Amino acid sequence: MPKIQESAENYLETILVLKERNGTVRSVDIAAEMGFSKPSVSVAMRNLREQDCITMGEDGLISLTEKGRKIAESVYERHTLFTQWLVSLGVNPAIAAQDACRIEHVLSRETFEAIKRHVAAGQQQPQ
Repeated sequence: MPKIQESAENYLETILVLKERNGTVRSVDIAAEMGFSKPSVSVAMRNLREQDCITMGEDGLISLTEKGRKIAESVYERHTLFTQWLVSLGVNPAIAAQDACRIEHVLSRETFEAIKRHVAAGQQQPQ
């Protein structure tokens, strides 16, 4: 999977979450969710269209392409795993979510898979 900028990954993850939550996604929804201005979101959406990560209908509805969905799902999987793992270590859930958002972008696939195996093995052991 080609590497894209962290900000683009965050937008794609947000589109995925909003689509699951609301059924449809528009730029205004993304701006509200992320706390960004509509012009900033508009620029980001243009860039994501140019990278073939999203499509935007004439009605303003945003959809992930197959490429965009793969990236979004990968980032979301990382975010979810790291948040849950940090919370299980005793980190405040709000701080865990913030830290997970940082961690999810910088680890290699190999390191992530090793952590995922470790977390899964730890969940299988009786406590």
